[in-house]
Amino acid sequence: MKAFLAMMTAAALVLPTTSFAQEHISLTVASSHPTVVPWVGMIKTHFMARTDELLAETGNYQLDWNEAFGGQLYKANATLSSVEDGITDIGWVFSFLEPAQLPLSQVSTNTPFSVTDVPALLEVMEGLLDSNEAFKQEWEGHNLKVLGLTATDLYDIYTKEPLQGIEDINGMKLSAPGVLGSWLRGTGANAVDGALTTFYTDVQTGVSDGALSLALGVMPIKLYEVAPYINRFDAAAAFSGAIAINNDVWETLPEEVQNAMIEAGRYYTKSHGEEMVTLHEVALNTMVELGAGQDPKVTIVNMPAEERQKWVDMLPNLAGEWAGALEAQGVPANEFVKQYMSALRAKGVEPSRAWDEEL
Repeated sequence: MKAFLAMMTAAALVLPTTSFAQEHISLTVASSHPTVVPWVGMIKTHFMARTDELLAETGNYQLDWNEAFGGQLYKANATLSSVEDGITDIGWVFSFLEPAQLPLSQVSTNTPFSVTDVPALLEVMEGLLDSNEAFKQEWEGHNLKVLGLTATDLYDIYTKEPLQGIEDINGMKLSAPGVLGSWLRGTGANAVDGALTTFYTDVQTGVSDGALSLALGVMPIKLYEVAPYINRFDAAAAFSGAIAINNDVWETLPEEVQNAMIEAGRYYTKSHGEEMVTLHEVALNTMVELGAGQDPKVTIVNMPAEERQKWVDMLPNLAGEWAGALEAQGVPANEFVKQYMSALRAKGVEPSRAWDEEL
């Protein structure tokens, strides 16, 4: 028996063996905004974590993430070009600030007060990205592969003094990000272009009297310290951009990694939409708690539904103007607006203004 075991051991030493070698892939993921902003933080906690979890099921690949969140590589005005040009492999593209490069992506901001249901909005935009070739090409034409979509929570007006109604903003200077400044047209307020990263200083220094913004963005930047009155209109949610990967990088990835990222992107989009609903209320309540000791204390001023409707009725035909301008450039915006509004209604959403009937 000893001779037999010795022979088997010797044979095993000369037989070929199969060794497992896990492939490591290095990827940079970046954003202009910090991870305290929920949809950015969820890139790490949901998209990246889910991708890692899926790849761990086989163990064939491990992603080595190089994180550059919070503007380490680029600022809010360069989110598209930075992914397109490969400054980062993966990043959050802030479509609000790219109206010329991503025109159809502005559909929700040019049909305001249409939807307050964030999950429904994201489902509609996902469907359009799959079904509308012009919308899909708008992103892919910039060397991008879209992995997950983002939307805002609901917009309100944050001011130094409380509002009695929408007419009180007449003559005010209100900070607003990019295209959202158009939501102030017809109200008598003047839009001051900016982003979450600039709002606090603008209000503090008097560049603006307040901001048209959203609770989940305002809370982490502590805007409530300088604009303590949250005039709650629940104006609308809006499509705000996407997690995207540079397409040149995408094409170098193994199919298993690509499939994991696609699934993780869907998980991110769904989770993001669901959490926005809950987190919006949490953020409002948290700001009231955090600002209870300041003077003046943080106060939510609930606006009647008729004030919200009065606001949307004040606006000019934003959808018609926007779509008409794009049509003149050969972009099929009229049909896109109709598809968008029809898809919202199919989800049970009833827009506060029938923008598609004004084209």
